[in-house]
Amino acid sequence: MIDENLLLDFGAKKISFSKGDQLFREGESALNFYQVVSGEIKMNNYNEDGKEFIQGIFAMGQSFGEPPLLANVKYPANAEAISDAEVLQLSKENFLKLLTSNPAVHLKITETLAKRLFYKAIMVSEISSQEPEHRILRILDYLKKYVHKVEGKFAYRVDLTRQQLADLTGLRVETVIRATKSLEKKGEVQIKKRKLYR
Repeated sequence: MIDENLLLDFGAKKISFSKGDQLFREGESALNFYQVVSGEIKMNNYNEDGKEFIQGIFAMGQSFGEPPLLANVKYPANAEAISDAEVLQLSKENFLKLLTSNPAVHLKITETLAKRLFYKAIMVSEISSQEPEHRILRILDYLKKYVHKVEGKFAYRVDLTRQQLADLTGLRVETVIRATKSLEKKGEVQIKKRKLYR
């Protein structure tokens, strides 16, 4: 999203994380801007029973955690590396300087946040009222179009486990398995060598 060299010019540090490492935890103060260089990062919460709910998954070139940073509030979720990952970290002070001196970047960040807000509004509606198959297609289409920017029928290989799909949609794993099999019969997805394609 933001040019890597521009972030480095403003003092960003490139940090490596191993799969499972926490970048920040729910309730901590938001102190930095983060952008993924490689790998994937998820933002998640756990309910009282320990069930995970994935708020979002962020891949190369995507940033995360900006709303609490800009709103001066604590993080509402955890950030965790799904795979080995490299991330650019820029202090809040320098991030604000970057935005002030680069209006085009500021506009791009605003656009990105607006798209995420739109996605959240759709997902809240989906989770509260829609059938499992519909929820799964919505999240797959969002990841295909906006996260991985893939076009074409069955061109997007879903690199999420059934458990992660369940955590993203508020469903049980068994429900995800049944729904994806049903979606395959309807020609909405393909399952090849245990991998899901949309």
